[in-house]
Amino acid sequence: MNRSRTLVTLVSVVGLLGVAACGSDNGSSPLGNAATGKTAASDTIVVGSANFPENVLLMNIYAEALKAKGVKVETKPNIGSRETYIPGLKDGSIDLIPEYTGVLLQYFDKKATAVSPDDVYAALQKALPANLIVLDKSAAQDKDAVVVTKQTAQKYNLKSIGDLKPVAGKLNLGGPPEWKTRETGVPGLKKKYGLNFKSFVSLDTAGPLTIQALKSGRVDAADVFTTDPSIAQNGWVILQDPKNLFAAQNVVPLINKAKAGDTVKAALNAVSQKLDTAQLGELVKKVVSDKKNPNTVAKDWLSSKGLT
Repeated sequence: MNRSRTLVTLVSVVGLLGVAACGSDNGSSPLGNAATGKTAASDTIVVGSANFPENVLLMNIYAEALKAKGVKVETKPNIGSRETYIPGLKDGSIDLIPEYTGVLLQYFDKKATAVSPDDVYAALQKALPANLIVLDKSAAQDKDAVVVTKQTAQKYNLKSIGDLKPVAGKLNLGGPPEWKTRETGVPGLKKKYGLNFKSFVSLDTAGPLTIQALKSGRVDAADVFTTDPSIAQNGWVILQDPKNLFAAQNVVPLINKAKAGDTVKAALNAVSQKLDTAQLGELVKKVVSDKKNPNTVAKDWLSSKGLT
């Protein structure tokens, strides 16, 4: 998944959602507060985020989980892209940020070819700079997926992409224009799963055109990002990808090694153990669609999981 595409999609929906509301009681910094170059206090974990709502939400989850264990925390939401916050992690002005394994691996190793969750995670651990580590990966992923309506899933007994093979010839597939030729689009679906759809409908990049086309029945299956609130809102089904057509994008804590003490590791690993894609999608819906305070959503989820 192209993370910048997600950023554009989500920001266009919610504007400046969560910028001022990320928990003013957390020492949060204002919009656009990037790494300052000033090393964080030794007794404080500075948790940052990229500048899109899902990542701000994850920042709040990490921050509140740490505070529940007595760790002193400061938050810096909406820092920007990796080009902005990775230097901050390296110089110690930021200590921790929520990341996604596949795109983070590609950032540090442009030639990486791993696609499965475990392979991507293992390769990422080797690719990171010496002073950065990733803690346990969660089951939650935000990446491209083939999504169908609940009715279509029930009609054809669909659970995985491979289940489409006997019926693909009756169905219309929707996705961004580049899916017609991209290896993770139509060619890849044919090569890895033997799928030959009735037609391919060129839409947008998992945006409103795609959502509306799936809603209206113009397409029967579509490329939608796994944490898109529309999935939960409409009760749609994400088809499993056992052959890893789409590289893994597991949510994972990226942290400065010097700040990864036992208490910090335990608190963050407990979050990763509880968080999965369906839950993350529901949480993002609360922030993006229901316009709830990300910090409140984070606290409520942690409480429901016994992590506060």
